Amino acid sequence: MAPPSLLPGAAMSTIPSDVDALPASSQWQITRKLWALAWPVIGLNVLQVLSLVVDTAMIGRVPNHDAALPGMGYGGQVVMLLMVAMIGLTVGTVAMIARAHGAKDTEEVSSIFQQGLQLTVLLGVAIALVGNLLAGPVLLALGANDATLGAGLDYLRPLLMGTPFYYLNILLAASLRGVGNTRLAFLVALVMNALNVVFNYGLILGHYGLPAFGIAGAAYGTVASQFIAVVLMVFLLRRGAMPGLFPSLRPQRIRGDLARRLVHIGWPAALDMVILNAAFLAIVGMLARVDQLAVGAHTIGIRVQALAFVPGMSISQATAAMTGMALGARNITQTRQVAKASVVLCSAVMTSLAALIVGFAGPLVQVFSVQPGTAMFDYAIQWMRLLGWCMPFVGVYIALAGVFQGSGDTRTSLRINGWSTLAFQIPVGWLLGFPLKLGAYGIWLGLPLAFGLKMVLGLLAYRKGRWATLKV
Repeated sequence: MAPPSLLPGAAMSTIPSDVDALPASSQWQITRKLWALAWPVIGLNVLQVLSLVVDTAMIGRVPNHDAALPGMGYGGQVVMLLMVAMIGLTVGTVAMIARAHGAKDTEEVSSIFQQGLQLTVLLGVAIALVGNLLAGPVLLALGANDATLGAGLDYLRPLLMGTPFYYLNILLAASLRGVGNTRLAFLVALVMNALNVVFNYGLILGHYGLPAFGIAGAAYGTVASQFIAVVLMVFLLRRGAMPGLFPSLRPQRIRGDLARRLVHIGWPAALDMVILNAAFLAIVGMLARVDQLAVGAHTIGIRVQALAFVPGMSISQATAAMTGMALGARNITQTRQVAKASVVLCSAVMTSLAALIVGFAGPLVQVFSVQPGTAMFDYAIQWMRLLGWCMPFVGVYIALAGVFQGSGDTRTSLRINGWSTLAFQIPVGWLLGFPLKLGAYGIWLGLPLAFGLKMVLGLLAYRKGRWATLKV
């Protein structure tokens, strides 16, 4: 049976937003709307990356930084591993809220939002408890030694206890994106990141009369800023900042049908992330057999990639929201306009960044204190230039992935990613790196080749059109 947002006679009161998905629009208007929705998401994601950079810089100033920095790195890996379920919940929530918003079904938007909040709290509490129980063994499994294990636990345990606040910030921002409002989440993120810098400066290094907790202070400050951001966002929403998204403080019965739909949409997106992480671990494992310096060069490239991919991924997230809204309004023409605008924007942005990476690979590597003429410098140049050459393919694919996610067709993205990564990228990287003796270059070459395949498969799936007829 179709959800209420797709049935005749559904509630039709309008929810104001920055993006109105219903009226017929020219391609240029759609592109402008997409950019208006995307730029605050870009800002929010850049703030998240910069927050990690600032925390790392502060930890580098503590007396035991030799153990604290690796410990923080291991703790960050655990947090990313535990994000899988939340990614699935977020993707499902955005797709369903955007679809209901496009259909002007205020009641369904409110119900999905409230259910999403409650499921997020339950998931956050579960991750906090289970994560703390397994923190030690997981850090050891990732390679932590006696020196870094203690520091990693000092950082990870309080951070895990704040998981419900971390997840709620993600869910609130995603819900706002689903109704076409990304500015409010960006403004709250500005406040949160400013507080994070102040809190961590005091709690890590002992300024403002606060005790110096070292690496644990980074976790305390982060959790405190996330808690305040949740309180601020809930306060603003309850004051009417976004009609239709009113967080009730009274628990409601979990709707089994809605939870099943969220899981149905979300689990392929979660598994998608697992495959991506497995691919990067496979690359690191193969590089370690070639040269440890290649592993270090790979780490440098990943840092650059984290920033370079932010604009394209943010446009993809905005695309998912606009796709859901247009499909909720049963406006297939506008949905295709959104897809076209996303491909053009993502390709233009990613190609421009690729030109910068390829052209300035040398100076970028030197930012990480790696000197020209060294083996690591040469490795890093190879990796970053390959990364740059693949970014136009990435732009097209992630734009189409946003369309698939926004329509709820997350299984298509999963199939494309699974085949191109597990059946192509990893075997091809191994073949080029070892039997064909291209070493690290061959291993890395598998990535741009895989993204080229993803782009082709994505275009074929888009033209097939299953995403346009899917019920969520």
